[in-house]
Amino acid sequence: MPETTTATGPLHGIRVLDLTGVVLGPFATQTLGDWGAEVIKLEPPQGDLVRNSGVYRHPGMASVFLGVNRNKRSLCLDLKTPEGAEILRRLIPSMDVLVSNIRPAGMARLGFGYADCAALNPRLVYAVATGFGQDGPDRARPAFDEIIQAASGLAAVVGEDGPPAFVPSLVADKITGMALLSATLAALLHRERTGEGQLVEVPMLETLTAFVAVEHLGGLTFDPPQGEPGYKRLLHRKPVPTADGHITLLPYTAAHWRAFLTAAGRPELIEELGVENPVTRNANIDRIYAACAEIAPGRTTAEWLALCDELDIPATAFSRLEDLPEHPHLKAVGLFQDMDHPSEGRLRYARPPTRFARTPASVRRPMPRLGEHTAEILGELGYDQAAIEAMAARGTVRLGGG
Repeated sequence: MPETTTATGPLHGIRVLDLTGVVLGPFATQTLGDWGAEVIKLEPPQGDLVRNSGVYRHPGMASVFLGVNRNKRSLCLDLKTPEGAEILRRLIPSMDVLVSNIRPAGMARLGFGYADCAALNPRLVYAVATGFGQDGPDRARPAFDEIIQAASGLAAVVGEDGPPAFVPSLVADKITGMALLSATLAALLHRERTGEGQLVEVPMLETLTAFVAVEHLGGLTFDPPQGEPGYKRLLHRKPVPTADGHITLLPYTAAHWRAFLTAAGRPELIEELGVENPVTRNANIDRIYAACAEIAPGRTTAEWLALCDELDIPATAFSRLEDLPEHPHLKAVGLFQDMDHPSEGRLRYARPPTRFARTPASVRRPMPRLGEHTAEILGELGYDQAAIEAMAARGTVRLGGG
């Protein structure tokens, strides 16, 4: 796809300096870009670690990197050199937002802690994702998705009937990324009202623990506790086997359960399992799920889906990953799009899912090659071609994208 600088999203005019890597931060900054912001991705000479994670046609442009780095320009420089640090100091005054998931102590050693950056640009929103809150004893510990899934209780919940188990998705990274996005937007709104920039910290452990606690704090919500933690209905739900596969059946209200059990030919279970009353229904949830598992093999998945559609009962078949591009609903709304990438050829990606009626999100730039825009950005900062080439020869910056 040809690059275009025409942004139509609600963040058009906002400039973002992206000092993040892997998935958490890039997921947040890609969304800022999708929503119209100009995003400069600052990478070290070796590039973002995730550039080689997943499947690739060419090294440095792997599938996970491609999934979270569209709508960005890549500036590759060595911040550990005086010249590289000076480039960043020249960039910061023109930025609205700086997003980082470098540990704060590391940013401070480089001379780019919050106080340093605020001195250069008092209106700057300085948003940092940390593994652990910086006022706690674990503040300096490294954190990755699995570490946070384990520490937050999520892995224990997933493996409730056995040993702890990880969700096979980078959920800690992506959930924290969404929180980082929200916090950045809130700080921008505050700045719009007051003119003040500020430091924003989004810690992974606290964010995911609060996320899990919404339903699973359970009896620990009360002091003294009123029972065990965990939300029983979720802890014991499983796919239901049908005559030819599996289905997710989710009769939710008393009316749903009454209609389902009647249509299934088991009306006696309405009273026996107490489905009319939410208290008895929750108390009997294990027996109710067992009854569903006993009933469901009597019909095919398609037959159950037709019946549930008729009765307005939530239900769906299971999608395999390879089926998603052809999912009837996703295909109808055009979630998956194609682009022609200048180095990677034809690519498929999921478009920005959020719809803005007046300020639509857009994909304007393909995922950048390492250092692809270094010369362009340095030129905008006033460096001439000779100076850029000299810095590249010294290893201060890396030019790429040819």
